Amino acid sequence: MNERIRAREVRVIGDEGEQIGVMTPFEALKMARERNLDLVEISPTAQPPVCRIMDYGKFLYQNEKREREAKKKQKTITVKEVKFRINVDDHDYETKKNHVLRFLDEGDKVKATIFFRGREMTRQSLGRQILERLIKDIDQRGLVEFRPRQEGNTLHLILAPNKKEGGAKEKAASAQLKPAIPQAPRGGVQTA
Repeated sequence: MNERIRAREVRVIGDEGEQIGVMTPFEALKMARERNLDLVEISPTAQPPVCRIMDYGKFLYQNEKREREAKKKQKTITVKEVKFRINVDDHDYETKKNHVLRFLDEGDKVKATIFFRGREMTRQSLGRQILERLIKDIDQRGLVEFRPRQEGNTLHLILAPNKKEGGAKEKAASAQLKPAIPQAPRGGVQTA
């Protein structure tokens, strides 16, 4: 930009987008300075390189603003993990299943993990039964993204929320957008 442009001649585009023509960088920079703007090289590989007369600070600000807007509209997906043991009690299983259901309702993915220690590796079928039971228990509220998979001494599966229902966060946001409906007065109030 400005004095750093090293080409012998450049094609210049004006601040309104009009073609000005081919000239030396010194002349183009002089023209940009008269308008209190910058000369910015936008296509250095072209023959001759293309430069534009613009307010570079304003250009950077608008790009940053666009990126912030795009970042606001992104939805971040978090993966919550719930750990089970092969000798889990029914009450503990129900508690952890309720955690899984709550995470799915909030719109988060859930990784259910069973960790095998020592001789528990010989009882991997018990771990698979627990995960299959979990899949059966939450079939209406979530989708199975990855079936139970063994990696080393852990067995895990990944569950995702249903697409059509949406998470609690989305429901709360849509509830704020709905206008309040006025209620009719209750009781025996009569008007004349």
